[in-house]
Amino acid sequence: MNNTKLNKLILSIGLLMVSVLVACSSDEESGGSSSGDANTVEVWHSMTDTSGEAIEQVIEEFEQQNPDIKIEATYVANQGEGQNEKLLTAIAGGNPPDVAYFDRFEVAAWAAQGSLEPLTELAEQDGITEDNYYGFAWEEASFEDDLYAIPTTTDSRLLFYNKDHFEEVGLDPENPPTTLDELEAAAEKLTIKEGNRFERIGFIPWYGQGWFYGWGWSFGGDFYDPESGEVTADHPQNVEALEWMTEFGQEYGVEDIAGFTDSQGSGAMDPFVSGQLSMKIDGNFGVASLEKFAPDLNYGVTPIPTPTGDNFTTWSGGWSVVIPKGANNQDGAWEFLKFFGSEEGQRIFSETSRDFSVIESVNESLGYTEDPVFAEFINILPESNARPVMTEGSLYWNALADAVEASTRGNGTPQENLEKVTQQVTEALGE
Repeated sequence: MNNTKLNKLILSIGLLMVSVLVACSSDEESGGSSSGDANTVEVWHSMTDTSGEAIEQVIEEFEQQNPDIKIEATYVANQGEGQNEKLLTAIAGGNPPDVAYFDRFEVAAWAAQGSLEPLTELAEQDGITEDNYYGFAWEEASFEDDLYAIPTTTDSRLLFYNKDHFEEVGLDPENPPTTLDELEAAAEKLTIKEGNRFERIGFIPWYGQGWFYGWGWSFGGDFYDPESGEVTADHPQNVEALEWMTEFGQEYGVEDIAGFTDSQGSGAMDPFVSGQLSMKIDGNFGVASLEKFAPDLNYGVTPIPTPTGDNFTTWSGGWSVVIPKGANNQDGAWEFLKFFGSEEGQRIFSETSRDFSVIESVNESLGYTEDPVFAEFINILPESNARPVMTEGSLYWNALADAVEASTRGNGTPQENLEKVTQQVTEALGE
């Protein structure tokens, strides 16, 4: 081969290599996604039914307003309440989605282990502050003064009661119980029991959304001091609350109650829907189920009774959107987070899902404050509590559930069982 042909070959190879390097450089600068498309944002979520439809509508509107960004949504089961193994594995393997729809309750624990990208600087640049949201939602989305999630939904819990059942036994359906004494008296009148079998039961404190956090706060208790880091599961008022729940179970027979609840289900099989349970604690999300399975049910909602009949409270959870650590297309992900967390994104989602927004003005615009049922849930939000923001939130939740189970079945006293919870969670936080 002569020198001229050799030089031309070398030049051709050089140009080819430059082209490849430029292409690679462009891909890196644009922050390509795991799908190989630089303009794709991969989103994982666990929503189904109306909530799944709501996410699709948010995505559709986002893509219309951002035609240069494609959202690739994937349903991934069991995200939330400590069931995020697939997401954690993806992060550890360096191949996470760009966005995950995420239970706010888990944010602190995941932020502490370095599994979420901090959003503080991005939020500050775009003027996104706590003032945009309910305070408890922003608190749950943060950890150690850094923001790690954009809140999307919230909820609250109240006492649902069957007005026709009330009228049947001579109770005023327009004056539901406000004190525990009134609640107990109503439950006794409403209960129909033959031997060990309930044909109808008036109330079960721990059924549905009757989690112990709600009862502890209703009794005036507390669970955690964020300033000192002290765990207070055995707060005196928490102990009183569990003693009351235990006594209630003893009065009606905890095994008989378990036999009743074990035979029930959800949806059309929910005992409140079927008329086998006269009162239960549930969230605003329970309204959609009643509209679907029992549209003619004559029911009302009221604050969870307290020992004194005042100082009503509730607790709220909810979801958020996060950027998992190591996400490839963080710029595109942030654009989606901003839209989802905006008034427009919130309105689109909440209008379909019937979840409450974390933005007060959105709830007002959707008419929730005018609806006789939803208004009760909205009105109590200023008095709501968020579960403790801590790295061992899931452990605390499960330990409290175990304490209720043990106490109501006579395995240890409420005082002893709650002291164990305090010790267990305290030790875990110190590890």
